[in-house]
Amino acid sequence: MSVPTSTSLPRSGPTSGDDDGQTDFDGAGEILRAWGAGLTPDPDLTVSEWADRHRMLSGRASAEPGRYRTVRTPYMREIMDRLSPGDPTQRIVFMKAAQVGATEAGNNWIGFAIHQAPGPMLAVQPTVELAKRNSRQRIDPLIDESPELRERVKPARSRDAGNTMLSKEFAGGILIMTGANSAVGLRSTPARYIFLDEVDAYPASADEEGDPVTLAEARSLTFAHRRKVLLVSTPTIRGLSRIEREYEASDQRRFFVPCPHCGAMQWLKFDRLRWQKGHPETAEYHCEGCETPIAEHHKTAMLEGGEWRATATAADPTTVGYHLSALYSPIGWVSWERIVRAWDAAQGSDEAIKAFRNTILGETWVETGEAPDWQRLYDRRETWKPGIVPAGGLFLTAGVDVQKDRIEVDVWAWGRGLESWLVDHVVIEGGPGDPACWQQLTDLLGRVWRHEGGRHMTLARLAIDTGYETSAVYAWSRQTGFGQVAPVKGVEGFNRSSPVSGPTYVDATVAGKRLRRGARLWIVATSTFKAETYRFLRLERPTKEEQAAGALCPPGTIHLPDWADGEWLKQLTAEQLVTVATRRGFARLEWQKLRERNEALDCRVYARAAAWIAGADRWPEARWADLEAQLGAAKQDGPTDGAATEPSVPARRLPLRRTIRSSYMR
Repeated sequence: MSVPTSTSLPRSGPTSGDDDGQTDFDGAGEILRAWGAGLTPDPDLTVSEWADRHRMLSGRASAEPGRYRTVRTPYMREIMDRLSPGDPTQRIVFMKAAQVGATEAGNNWIGFAIHQAPGPMLAVQPTVELAKRNSRQRIDPLIDESPELRERVKPARSRDAGNTMLSKEFAGGILIMTGANSAVGLRSTPARYIFLDEVDAYPASADEEGDPVTLAEARSLTFAHRRKVLLVSTPTIRGLSRIEREYEASDQRRFFVPCPHCGAMQWLKFDRLRWQKGHPETAEYHCEGCETPIAEHHKTAMLEGGEWRATATAADPTTVGYHLSALYSPIGWVSWERIVRAWDAAQGSDEAIKAFRNTILGETWVETGEAPDWQRLYDRRETWKPGIVPAGGLFLTAGVDVQKDRIEVDVWAWGRGLESWLVDHVVIEGGPGDPACWQQLTDLLGRVWRHEGGRHMTLARLAIDTGYETSAVYAWSRQTGFGQVAPVKGVEGFNRSSPVSGPTYVDATVAGKRLRRGARLWIVATSTFKAETYRFLRLERPTKEEQAAGALCPPGTIHLPDWADGEWLKQLTAEQLVTVATRRGFARLEWQKLRERNEALDCRVYARAAAWIAGADRWPEARWADLEAQLGAAKQDGPTDGAATEPSVPARRLPLRRTIRSSYMR
């Protein structure tokens, strides 16, 4: 291409005089420079270089708005650059703690792809709803704050399908956002780039069509060696964690940093963080090489001098894996003092320690699924009559297990802190083929149980298993109404944040006629409630003398009556969580029966699911106080919302107040 000279450019103004000629020359030079800039190809940047040059953080989505600086989180540089087209790595696995900058790094990759290396991209969140939220809170600000992206992504217009909540078109590519619970979204289009965020929160199956990670990665196979897949997550439970499984199959990189005193390179471990008991502000890290305490103000320099080192050999050389704890979090984000405070606060609670290991250390939690000793439970049974609700019980739920020749029902009372009491055990003979059997179950919905304080209570919610004679269960549930009855389906896996999902509408057959969307089904992660039940059964409780002096039972304590016989207790402890090896050699957790009959455990899980559906896990203090007021039960001194209630509470008259009575209190 020939470049025009200044004589071929249009001129304006006087043509005589040295000054005027110089003005014309300068104007022509500017035009040439602008034209040349337009002909110059985009610089060959890595993802981290692009982020430092073009990424702006919005105040809507970041605690530190302004220009993005990789130097703030140096450990993210290599991870981002592995996502650059010039790097041969195809799969990047990042097992990490919360608040280390992983989400912004993933967004940098999205921006880089739109600007520098366009192609079809799939970004997957655990659910479609979370994908919509991420689009509003993260992706829209990413595009709005970067001029280079604004001019490439089609503007959002009501009649323009190119830019929607879950789809962003740009020259040469498209960004599709979806949830791992949507099989349709996962198989929607081939994708060169795949961003799988928080994979440990993905369901076990997407619409019962298979593992969401496998379905998503299948979209990239046509791009062969040009594809890039990023898997990011905070881990969950050992043996079930997807991100841990992927990390262990990689080269397992750790970020080594130098000691400011002796220069020894090491990766940071929680057990080398030391502090004076009761004084988290004294937290210092002790070097592995010289044992000299390292104050946190050295962290910035340590991170700048750090590097990733592989600690294993990957089975697939195109896959690299990274692990990072919150000990590396930049100053101003998560301090060592805050980590120590979180650790101290977690003591005494398995749930809190699990959250600490997952979100702070970026490590999996080892679930203890050993079945409690039924004989020990037998020896510490308490005394109350069948059908009587002890003083601490504030509402009732029932779990129903349908068998071939009978229907078994256990009724549980629940109090503050999910403290619970077995109130009744009912066996309805006849089985699902007998109409009289279903009528007796219907009658149970209207039955009343007497509270120790004198009031009468009905069931707040009944959860019934749909695993056997599904159509009969749906028909009965539809006939009695879904306001009080919740058909449930148990699935494998742990889901602490949302152990019950739904309801979803399913087809039902009533009187021989198929009804589309005729029933509402709840999905229950049974492993979560089984492990919780065993953990609650193992809780230590105050002695009778200590309780008489005012000591409270721990939250979650399960109280069993003396009329619960040995057979029922054996059924309650009939399963055990064991680790088994998969075909690929990875560890996996699985519940296995120790005894043939386990109806008591199943009924407990369903009754617990019913309490979750009723909202007990999310009720505020005012709701618990209202239930106590309705029953005439006095609130105990001690912890508020989530605290336990002593089994024997003296009734007292509360100040008059306006209350709205629950539909299941009489």
